Formats: sequence, C-alpha cells, structure tokens
Amino acid sequence: MVFSKILTKCAVVCATAACAVALAHADPLADTQLGPLSRAHVPRIALDDDAYLPAAGLNEQIVRVPVDAAGTVTLETTIYKPDGAGPFPMIVFNHGKIPGDPRTQERSNPLPFAREFVRRGYVVVAPNRQGFGHSGGTYQQDGCDVERNGISQAGDVAATIDYMSKQPYVDASHIVVAGTSHGGLATMAYGTEAAPGVRALINFSGGLRQDACDNWQGNLTHAFGAYGEKTKVPSLWMYGDNDSVWNAPLVAAMYAAFTGHGASAKMVDFGNYKNDAHRLVGDRDGVHVWWPAVEAFLARAGMPTGVQYRVADPSAPKATNFAAVDAVDAVPFVDEAGRNGYRNFLHQYPSRAFAVSDSGAWSWAEGGDDPMSVAIDNCQKQSSAPCRLYAVDNSVVWGNQSSQTANDSSGAGADKRAIASRN
Repeated sequence: MVFSKILTKCAVVCATAACAVALAHADPLADTQLGPLSRAHVPRIALDDDAYLPAAGLNEQIVRVPVDAAGTVTLETTIYKPDGAGPFPMIVFNHGKIPGDPRTQERSNPLPFAREFVRRGYVVVAPNRQGFGHSGGTYQQDGCDVERNGISQAGDVAATIDYMSKQPYVDASHIVVAGTSHGGLATMAYGTEAAPGVRALINFSGGLRQDACDNWQGNLTHAFGAYGEKTKVPSLWMYGDNDSVWNAPLVAAMYAAFTGHGASAKMVDFGNYKNDAHRLVGDRDGVHVWWPAVEAFLARAGMPTGVQYRVADPSAPKATNFAAVDAVDAVPFVDEAGRNGYRNFLHQYPSRAFAVSDSGAWSWAEGGDDPMSVAIDNCQKQSSAPCRLYAVDNSVVWGNQSSQTANDSSGAGADKRAIASRN
C-alpha cells in the first residue's frame, strides 16, 4: 500500500482520569477553530509622516471554484482580501496532505500567511484540491509516480487561477503561487504551464514522501528534474535543517535536478525552526523567518511588498500580578494531573497558552496561529463551566477581564499540542 507522510498536528487529549491520543487538524495552515481573538481589527493609525494605514480585516469568504466547464466538480476555497474594490495582486496558497484519507482533511485556512499578504494588498486564495475535505472529485495518488501526482494536483491550481483571474477585484497580471509540503510539489508542477500573469513560485519544504515505494527519494528527485525542464517562472525554495520529512542530501538533490536544466531558482536554508522546520508556515512565529527572503524575492519579480493595511494578529490579554508564570502551585482549580500538565506547558515554546475552568478542566496549546483559542476550545470540550486563560506566552493573565471569556468556544480537561510534522 502506497502512503505519504505529511504535515500533521498531534493532539493529546487528557481528562483527569484517563488519557487518549488522537489526531487533530492536520493541515498546518488550516490551524485551529477561530475565536474572536483572531478576528481583532486595528483602528486607523497615524504614521510619523502623517500618512495613514487603513484598518482592514481579512474579509474571509468560502467559495466553490469549478474544476470543469460544467461545474460538476468544485473546490472548497477560502479567499482573503483587503478592503476595497481592487484590483489586487493575487497569491494562491497550496496546502499539504494529512496521513490517511484526504477526505478527513479540514478546510485550508492559512491565517498567518494570509495576514502577511493582505497587509500588503494581496488577495490570498487557498483551495482544497480534489478529494480533500469538502472539495469534489477524488484525490489522484498515481501510484509511485510522483511526477504525475504533482501534475494532477497542478490541474486544480490551474483551475483556481483561471477562475480567480476573472474576478473584478483580481489583477491577473500580478500572480504568485506558493505551497507547503505536498502543496509545494503542486506549486512547482504548476510552474511547467503557468498562466502568463504568474510571476513567481514559492516552495516551502515541498515534496511527497512515499515510504512504501521503492526508491521514493529517486522518484521525487526525478519529478523535480522533469518540472525544471519546462518551468520558466522564477522560484524561491525554503527548507530547514531540522525538517522531519526531508534530509539535507535529498533537498540538495531535488534542487540540483530542478535547476540542472536552467530553471531560475534560489534556495534558502533557514536553519533550525523549533522542533521541526516542516511546521514553519503553519506557525505565526514562522513569519519573521520566511518573510525577509520572500520579500526580497517578490521585489525582484516585480510584485508589491510594502505594507498597505494594518491587520492585527491575535492579541494576548495583559499580564497580571496573580503569580509568577513558573509558580505551578498557584494555578487554580486543577488537580495534580493539571499541575503536571502545567509543568509540561512551561517546557513548550513561548507562543503558548494554558486555560482552566473552575470545574478543574485544563488545556494547553503551543504554536500554530492562535494557541489561546486552541487552549480554550480544547478545555471547554470537557467543561460545563467557562474556560479562561491562565497563562499566555511567558505571562500569567489570570484575573484580567479579557482573559475571562470562553471566546464563544469550548474547552476541556484536555492537553492539546499544536505541533506539525510530516509531509
């Protein structure tokens, strides 16, 4: 049986008496269920030169993009755009793939990525390809033929760009295509027959790992070589050193195969990222790592890079003087299992949140787009009482009124880790 390792998030859900391991929301860019914290808008602000940046939300909407002329197969697609009529440049983001049945994959919702581009006046389009989530059609595995698999995925990218290019708010002469993991492979495959307005391709840790296939690394390298023969659009490749899916020799071989026929590409090795470089794009923390290289690349491709709108990231409540963040015994309501959960929380990366309820439920989350909402959501799932934030990042926020709402979400005596690994 052929299978692919892919970007996943592992969730460990723990109640006071029992603990079970479950897979959760696997697309690193479709990170969490969103609460009001992630929808915050920043008001119009004055700059030093008396100019103004208009406030903007993401204006998120979900549409069905037709794949065929009759519209019998459609792709569930998320669109984010600045305020106004446009036309705006467009960037299409291609998601990774979860283990197992792609039908169980949730809607692609790349919030950290989308915010960065909406700030710069882009329309961001994130389609779920055929067979993924609620999109129509069937995922085409194509056996061990990675080259053909990528071309199959690229057909959905082409359909998305064709449809979106006809929208009045899209500038079809300024398009970028990007993707992570399996979506990075789809992006590079699409480059072989890119539309005239596509000016740049961005490959974040792209590829397809098929351990059950003989010589899967050779198959993958051959696929990138075949794409490089036909690609005329410049591309940026971003891979890290501690990637759980790709090792450095394989990445070097893929890149050499792609550029060996004269394709224009630039490789950026961004080093180590947290516990796994493969999770970079799904993390809000990752933006400061990838944006400088992307900004320089886009500028060379004639694409805009300046901030035009002020779009807020999820914001944490202000710290209180309730207790020191490392004072485990100060956490209210929880039993010893909860205190152990809090000790575990203290060992996570700083973008983290811990939530509790007065019934003793608890949860922590790290990374992704909004660990505050994740912590509250998971806590509330097993609590009839409202869950509230106790600590965010390196500060205790307990007692702050803005931390005392359950975000209209849910939460539980649960311990969820928003980690990303695999393809």
